[in-house]
Amino acid sequence: MIEKVNQFIEKHELIKKDSTIIVGVSGGPDSLALLHYLYHHQKGSYSTLIAAHVDHMFRGKESEEDLLYVKGFCEKYQIPFKSIQFDVTSYKKKHNLSSQVAAREIRYHFFNELMRKYQADHLALGHHGDDQVETILMRLVRGSKGIGYAGIQINRPFSCGSIIRPFLAVTRDEIEEYCLKMNLMPRRDPSNEKDDYVRNRFRHHVLPFLKQENPAVHEHFLRFSQYITEDNQVLDELTSEKMNKVMKRNEGNKIEIEISTFLAMPKSLQRRGIQLILNYLYKELPPSLSAIHIDNLLTFLESNHPSGELHFPSGLRIVKSYDSCTYTYTDYKDNVSPYRFQIDSPGLYKLEDGSEIKSQVWRNYPRSLVGNDCFVIDPDNIQLPIYVRTRKNGDKMTLKGMNGSKKVKDIFIDEKIPLHRRNLWPIVEDEQGEILWLPGLKKSSHEATCKTKSHYIVLQYTQ
Repeated sequence: MIEKVNQFIEKHELIKKDSTIIVGVSGGPDSLALLHYLYHHQKGSYSTLIAAHVDHMFRGKESEEDLLYVKGFCEKYQIPFKSIQFDVTSYKKKHNLSSQVAAREIRYHFFNELMRKYQADHLALGHHGDDQVETILMRLVRGSKGIGYAGIQINRPFSCGSIIRPFLAVTRDEIEEYCLKMNLMPRRDPSNEKDDYVRNRFRHHVLPFLKQENPAVHEHFLRFSQYITEDNQVLDELTSEKMNKVMKRNEGNKIEIEISTFLAMPKSLQRRGIQLILNYLYKELPPSLSAIHIDNLLTFLESNHPSGELHFPSGLRIVKSYDSCTYTYTDYKDNVSPYRFQIDSPGLYKLEDGSEIKSQVWRNYPRSLVGNDCFVIDPDNIQLPIYVRTRKNGDKMTLKGMNGSKKVKDIFIDEKIPLHRRNLWPIVEDEQGEILWLPGLKKSSHEATCKTKSHYIVLQYTQ
């Protein structure tokens, strides 16, 4: 076993030279063996070894005895020992969590604090090959996302360093044999023998069958995990590259994508693209988010219906309008602020939706400015001052080059402007309320055409 683990550490370059390692030690066989192994067989690979123990206080005096046992073990070998006692039962009730999730949160919070305090390079944990088999099977059965199907990572970023798991190359039986040969007397948690937890049921009923079929099954699962991890790294890089072309807007807690470009991506990249967006917006994914949410979102985006919205956990809203899909925590209906203000002098005017209108006076007709992002006014033919406002019911305008008028609502529909953006879209009108310009979309027939005037008012729009 020692040789196996040595080779595994060397192959995956798990331990930095002269590093500081925090070891999570519960007192059970796996973590106690890991601490003993690192102390006796990797001494030259690191400079500092620190044991960390969390008493979750689930089993009263018995839990406290685990803490004292690990403390005594560390004193025997003069290994620095750090511990906390935390009432996880109260914490789980307060935050409405399962016992396992609550314990994990407390444990990793403590590990993170120690990592930062000692500027540690690694957090070493005692997960082994059988744990890997159980984890992958559990995730296949209940469903997971992307890299989740790879199970337990050999080495992954954490806090100011990384989590390493040197024992993933060996089995529970090999660790038990190591404990026996090294005269270690690990503590035993009675709850591990019960079938109350999902993992225990896989451990007691599924794993023995697999080992009977192939005693080296853990090696195949480890290889499978590595393949999935490596494939995911390549696909994630490709997804990031593709998503840069799909993204229309990225403003902190709001992301807008172009649906047609997104759906042109291969399906596997679509799933990863959604995952990238969710990881970015959530920071920490809510436990209730599942693969079903992503499947529902893909169906939603593929639907022929031009508009709609989905509600995801923790208040995330996904709004579809024509070829745009916006992920946001903002409630558009509650945040629409109608406005009307006067453009009475040259300058830059910032609008509610983040866009801008710049007003300038030009002595000559601006022949270089073309398109719907600019509008030229002859002051002699327009009732000044000019106003910028949000839309009203029944708005109409006379379009340049057309007879008659057209409803602003119909222009928005023709231009496929998302529903949530229409109420804040700027409308430029004169003193009489005549609509002159829908910035970025349409001009009215009132734009200056004479090129012999002494000066012009030039408006330029930036989204």
